[in-house]
Amino acid sequence: MLHMASIIILLMKVIFTRNCRGISLKTQFLYVIVFSCRYVDVFWNFHSLYNTFMKLVFILATLTISYCMRFREPYCKTYDRENDSFNIVFLIVPCMVLACLWNVAFTPFEIVWAFSIYLESLVIIPQIVMVQKFAKENSGSIENLTGDYMFCLGAYRGLYLCNWIYRYATQPHNGHYWDPIVWAAGIIQTLIYSDFLYFYIKAKVAHKQMSLPV
Repeated sequence: MLHMASIIILLMKVIFTRNCRGISLKTQFLYVIVFSCRYVDVFWNFHSLYNTFMKLVFILATLTISYCMRFREPYCKTYDRENDSFNIVFLIVPCMVLACLWNVAFTPFEIVWAFSIYLESLVIIPQIVMVQKFAKENSGSIENLTGDYMFCLGAYRGLYLCNWIYRYATQPHNGHYWDPIVWAAGIIQTLIYSDFLYFYIKAKVAHKQMSLPV
């Protein structure tokens, strides 16, 4: 639900405020890749209506946001291309190589799935870089909806850590629940968010607008 909340918050910011200032299109594009690779099995692997619905929502919502930011006026006019400067090739290529080397099974779907897991752990980096640049131009402050969006993304991943600990303790699988690929990527992703989460929570506790040190 936190992951869904992050998408709803971002849609509210882009569509309702008609403004995508401070949002990284490169991060959104990477999310399109992540969700398309992760949920490619939606065409043949049916678990439940809820599962299928959520997969389609994540893909279509991220595509909609990316399209608006890149092509649809007036949203695209507020997109800050200059500050969204991180080269995502440095994220995609290493994740592709790692997926070929470390996967559950050397099959096309498992390689693509592993790639999506590795890429998701790094997908927020262009957004963090852009927020830092935005903060420098605005005396350290960032927009509330942008902060809320990033907090939901970081918090949802942090809660996964609790879920993994619980499953490891209660769900035997050949002795214990074991998913090292997801664990490694999730821990890295949580660490990347940790600094941002600290300043976000600190600002909320103090009832102030979030700001970053510049």
